[in-house]
Amino acid sequence: MPMHIRRDDTVEVIAGDDKGQRSRVLRVDRDKGRAVVEGVNRVFKHLKRSRKNPQGGRLEIEAPIALSNLQVICTKCDKGVRTGIRTEADGKKHRVCRKCGADLGEL
Repeated sequence: MPMHIRRDDTVEVIAGDDKGQRSRVLRVDRDKGRAVVEGVNRVFKHLKRSRKNPQGGRLEIEAPIALSNLQVICTKCDKGVRTGIRTEADGKKHRVCRKCGADLGEL
């Protein structure tokens, strides 16, 4: 099954604590079906004192979020939309908006 969400896409969170938030995808893990989105699903990582980090403390990082909780933002509709696939005459596949049919980039 093709991956509908890719790195550098603008996505909207549709479920969870960060519902409604829009941001850019930093990383996608195809095997686990999760993505790291900028500023979404922030968690604290507690650091023990070390030579590298003499103070210790808490580091806030972005944790992966399930792809099922994300929707790609259509450039034409300016909404989170479901995506489909259109095969061009030359055989290339493109992601398209299910609502308006706008092209969302090559697969």
